[in-house]
Amino acid sequence: MSRSVLFDTETTGFDPLTGDRVIEIAAIELINDLPTEKYFHALLDPERDIPAETTKIHGISNFHVQGKPKFAEVADAMLEFFGEAPLVAHNAPFDFNFISAELARIKRPGLEAARMIDTLVLAKKRFPGMPNSLDALCRRFEIDLSARTTHNALLDCKLLADVYVELTGGRQRGLVLEREPGLAFAQYQHEPGRVPRPMVVDAQSLADHAAFIAKLKDPVWRKT
Repeated sequence: MSRSVLFDTETTGFDPLTGDRVIEIAAIELINDLPTEKYFHALLDPERDIPAETTKIHGISNFHVQGKPKFAEVADAMLEFFGEAPLVAHNAPFDFNFISAELARIKRPGLEAARMIDTLVLAKKRFPGMPNSLDALCRRFEIDLSARTTHNALLDCKLLADVYVELTGGRQRGLVLEREPGLAFAQYQHEPGRVPRPMVVDAQSLADHAAFIAKLKDPVWRKT
């Protein structure tokens, strides 16, 4: 069982080196690349004004962050949730740089680049030359975007988790073809509320199949 964490940030602007700060952090736990019910979320006081032009993007204004904790107050809880797991984000260098800048302000080590999994890079490899924003990927994978009227870190995490599943084929990983006769049937019998339905092949179908096989040159069905 592998654990990773998918996360997203909202900020006051685009560059932490010019004084922009994190105002929202959201993260979702993934087990074997599938989301669980565990998440981390914090709305933060950035200790500076939020420009009106960025409020138009994410919908978070100075009013929304009044009285909210500062980054230093949630850093330990965030790092505990992150643990040592790989960290998944869309355009991950942006979020890594902002979180690392916030950690540097409180004299803590930044996030290690080796932990980074960038879904934008994965999307570009799969869909080269095509739009690969979160919105574009959601539309491509037919993921409901109706609730996304503005950028919201927790909602974006939930949408990105669905996108990540599609990018990695995560929902197919539990599918296993059992090689031992009767094993899959035995497991199926133990699923609650499931009643096994054996498939019965009639004699005519068996005869037709045998006749078809007889026409083939060295068929694999006759090899033992």
